[in-house]
Amino acid sequence: MEVIELYFDKILYTVIAFVLLIILRTNTIKVIKRVATKWERFPTRTALIKKFINYLYGFLLFIALFIIWGVQLQSLNVFLSSIFAVIGVAFFAQWSILSNITSGVIMFFTFPYKIGDFIKIHEGDDSIYGHIEDIRSFQVIIKSLDGEIITFPNSMMLQRGVSILDEANIERIKKDLLQKKETSENDNIL
Repeated sequence: MEVIELYFDKILYTVIAFVLLIILRTNTIKVIKRVATKWERFPTRTALIKKFINYLYGFLLFIALFIIWGVQLQSLNVFLSSIFAVIGVAFFAQWSILSNITSGVIMFFTFPYKIGDFIKIHEGDDSIYGHIEDIRSFQVIIKSLDGEIITFPNSMMLQRGVSILDEANIERIKKDLLQKKETSENDNIL
C-alpha cells in the first residue's frame, strides 16, 4: 500500500497518458477511415497508414512514460540523441526508403489517383501509360498497355506529372504508341 501512495501521482499521470493516447489514436483512426472512404482508398493502404500512426503514438507514449517516471531530461536527451544518430545514419544511407515511405503517406491523403485508374506518367518521349494495379509503401505498381508490370517509386510519382486518362483513349494511345515504335524502327533501319 505504501508503494501505491508513494507513486500515486506517477501512476495517475501514466493512466492519463494511456487514456489520452487511446483517445487520440481512436480519433486519428476515425479520420483516416473517413478519408479512405471518401477517396475510395483500398483497405490495404488504409491498414498501412494505421500501422504508421500506431508506431508514432507508441513512440510518443514511450517518451511520455520516460518523463512521467522521472528519467532525467539529461539522460533522456543523451538516449534520444544516440537513437536519432543511429537512425539518422541508417536513413542517410537509405534516404530513398524514407522518402518513399513519406511519399506513400502523402499520397494516401492527397493523391488523386486510385487503383484501377488509367494514367500517363510524363517522362518526355518515354512517357509511361498503364493501369494502377497497386499502391504500396515504397512503390506504385503499374500494368502497361502491353502487359508489362512496372514498379514506379512513390517519391517519383510525386515529382512527375501524372494524368488520369479516359478509358476510351486506350485504343487511340495504343495506335499512337505503335506508330511511334514503327517510325523509330524504320529510322533505325535507314
